[in-house]
Amino acid sequence: MNQSENRNADAVAIVTGASSGFGLLTAVKLAEQGFRVIAAMRKPSRKEELERRAERSGILDRVQVMRMDVTDPTGIEETVNAVLAAYGRIDVLVNNAGYAVGGFVEEVPMEDWRRQLETNFFGLVAVTKAVLPHMRERRAGLIVNIGSVSGLAAFPGYAPYAASKFAVEGFSESLRHEMSPLGVKVVILEPGAYRTAIWNKGLSQIAATGDSTYKARLDAVLRYSRKAADTAPDPQEVADLIGRIVRLRSPRLRYTLGRGSRLLIRGRALLPWSWFERIVARALR
Repeated sequence: MNQSENRNADAVAIVTGASSGFGLLTAVKLAEQGFRVIAAMRKPSRKEELERRAERSGILDRVQVMRMDVTDPTGIEETVNAVLAAYGRIDVLVNNAGYAVGGFVEEVPMEDWRRQLETNFFGLVAVTKAVLPHMRERRAGLIVNIGSVSGLAAFPGYAPYAASKFAVEGFSESLRHEMSPLGVKVVILEPGAYRTAIWNKGLSQIAATGDSTYKARLDAVLRYSRKAADTAPDPQEVADLIGRIVRLRSPRLRYTLGRGSRLLIRGRALLPWSWFERIVARALR
């Protein structure tokens, strides 16, 4: 056992949305660093890949799968209470659970808007609120919210997803102010495109009708999304960054990562809006 594992031997981390993507990789990474990891997922039946990777890494005994639907407040409380009853502490919360809804605003049904915000934003708030009393009383803890570069720069066809991630930005910033005097650290990650299934699950279900005003532009957005996904970097980068952040005494509030993400954000901040708008329109042709 290395020095990092010794330091984290009794520490407990909850990772939501741990059945795939960033959540799965983060659960394995933290377990490798010595954490007892609660891999929370809406459907524990989807745990096979996580357990396969954990067994391959020799850390299966440090990973415990628990059911948590972030849209179910009662279930969240039950899971958090069960973790505290079993281990007496929660040191790290990684709010990763989420999915993507796409489409042009006029054509996205209101129920899809509500489901998007219910999972990506209100679910994140509910899980955070469930662990805050424990962290506040201990005057220790780290909350890592998985945002997105789409929470800093919104593109056409991504409005529901971008709205949810913009909300996570504001929530995380306010929470950081509130918890800093109480010893609880708050961090938000803003990944760009990575090779995960999130866009396949969301945007692949979106299609404009043949007579839609937006069909040509939406088709362009979908082509852009597929190309970005095909050439995106390894999502292990995000898990590795979280592994480094949990070891920091004073982490920053924001970490933007992914190919072209920092350039995108600088361009949005520095260029006149009309220039930036033309650049986006050209990229989506």
